[in-house]
Amino acid sequence: ALNDAVEATAIRELYGTGLQNPTVTSAKGVLGHTMGAAGAIEAALTVLTVVRGTVPPTAGFTAPDAATAGIDLVHGAARPQRVRLALSHSLGFGGHNTVLAFTAV
Repeated sequence: ALNDAVEATAIRELYGTGLQNPTVTSAKGVLGHTMGAAGAIEAALTVLTVVRGTVPPTAGFTAPDAATAGIDLVHGAARPQRVRLALSHSLGFGGHNTVLAFTAV
């Protein structure tokens, strides 16, 4: 989908694709579009990822393609991983966008 390709390009441009490449996942494939609740739900899932040390897979994503090449996109199964910093990006209609940062303590 066009949005996936645009988001993948933004991730590569912002974070790069080297050794410090961030782990990426998405809950939207499981949750659908929950409209006004999306940001809160995604924030809660991000906190659980940090607390539990497990990154959930992106539902419906089976293998990297040209658009997602070079991005560490979790797919297939959850990945045990220590997460010191997690960013939850919420991009809404009409340019209502937010990023929340959560750190392990």
